[in-house]
Amino acid sequence: MTRIILDCDPGHDDALALMLAITNPKIELAAVTTSAGNQTPEKTLNNALRLLSLMGQTKIPVAGGNRTPLVRTLKTAGEVHGETGLDGADLPDPSIEPEKITAIELIANVIRESKEEITLVVTGPMTNTALFLRVYPDLANHIERIVFMGGAMGLGNWAPSVEFNIYVDPDAAKIVLNSGIPLTMVPLNVTHRAVIKKSELESIKEIDNPVAQAFYGLLKFYERYYDAPKWNFEGLPLHDPCTIAWLINPYLFNSKLMNVDVETKGDLTTGETVCDYYDLTGKPKNTEVLLDLKRSEFIDLIISSLKTFSKGDINEKKS
Repeated sequence: MTRIILDCDPGHDDALALMLAITNPKIELAAVTTSAGNQTPEKTLNNALRLLSLMGQTKIPVAGGNRTPLVRTLKTAGEVHGETGLDGADLPDPSIEPEKITAIELIANVIRESKEEITLVVTGPMTNTALFLRVYPDLANHIERIVFMGGAMGLGNWAPSVEFNIYVDPDAAKIVLNSGIPLTMVPLNVTHRAVIKKSELESIKEIDNPVAQAFYGLLKFYERYYDAPKWNFEGLPLHDPCTIAWLINPYLFNSKLMNVDVETKGDLTTGETVCDYYDLTGKPKNTEVLLDLKRSEFIDLIISSLKTFSKGDINEKKS
């Protein structure tokens, strides 16, 4: 079992990553922290609490993180995720309260108290992780790995060569990528292949439990953004759950170890992840970059996980 802290900015695809972490016996979810990104910090924190309440999780500690990127003005993605950040489903009001400490304090507490190393999974901007590494450098060697969804090789979804999570806080990403901690990067190159086709999405509608029904509504809303002709996808890309899927079964993915850094000063490329595929710089290979996946098996994992919830009252998973 891999013990993780999930740092997220829910967000429809963050919700799927959280669901996989809760349901799979290979993952122990020790805490959830939230960042500003897909929506404002108040909304992403509330969304994490609502999702945990939906899925019957009342014992996992949750804390909100930094309200802005390290040095830049916050940019959000309301046009993708809606006014709430999780439009498309009538989620319950939170039945749990956030911790009365910050995200980086919660991360530090969990790491200090853990008998084993912790894996940080980041599915939003890396502001909280960078701050944690700066404020608690003595705890960095207790992190087994940082797995993050962000960046790309030659692709962009917010600027021509820039992915959104890195775009929001490139300075934080640069700190993390140069931290010396083992890294796994889940870029657009693989998440754009991690699509759920319309027929597979409709099969979620047939799953007779309230969690699956809520996720069906969420994904139908999320699908609208990616239906635009410019994307030309064969389905709806599921970015963030690839992080948890890799931890559950790395054999679903192809990857390559290489040096990755972030551009923070380019007029056209600020936020671009520079991936040294051919080892042209000779810099240390700091990141395992995922490049492809077994799409059908990945979607099977998503759908089978949604089927594990109760038809009636939501029971605690892994209780």
